[in-house]
Amino acid sequence: MRYHKTVRLSDGRECVLRNGTEEDAPAALDNFMLVHEQTDWLLTYPDETDPSEIAEACYLQAKTASPNEVEILAEVGGLVVGTAGIDCVGSKEKTRHRAEFGISIDRAYWGLGIGRALTRACVACAREAGYAQLELSVVAENGRAIALYRSEGFVEYGRNPRGFRSRVTGWQELVLMRLELDSRADSRADAHLDA
Repeated sequence: MRYHKTVRLSDGRECVLRNGTEEDAPAALDNFMLVHEQTDWLLTYPDETDPSEIAEACYLQAKTASPNEVEILAEVGGLVVGTAGIDCVGSKEKTRHRAEFGISIDRAYWGLGIGRALTRACVACAREAGYAQLELSVVAENGRAIALYRSEGFVEYGRNPRGFRSRVTGWQELVLMRLELDSRADSRADAHLDA
């Protein structure tokens, strides 16, 4: 999917939200490695990632070409400071209405509104792709992120007390959240249930 928007941050600077290109692979990969070193709240550790710029370029190209998935770079002053994206939960009929949302931002740029802008961008892309539900999981200790997601309409639907097993702290509880993107149920599903 394609996305491009410029937003004004709380400190007055502009942030460009856009798809990554093959040329962005080194910067996107550097940002990925940095943010995964800065916090223990993300899914992977830097040493679990293929540090290949070729693999990153292919990933960015595939997301831009996809009709229903996206990876958005947040750029401030020409520097990639964060990323966010949506991935289809599954291609089967029972799950293709669901997408997963992920986000990460360089700690030096927290609190400026980038997280909210990236969240809204991914919600817009999920709606455009036709998803009925956007889902995420967040470490329970990450109160700022949970507050942001709640303010954008996500609701908690469960918790997994052993969602992550951190190298640093041991078990991390995950808060499972979702956002309904359409307020009406699929009419075909309703008709089938009423039959």
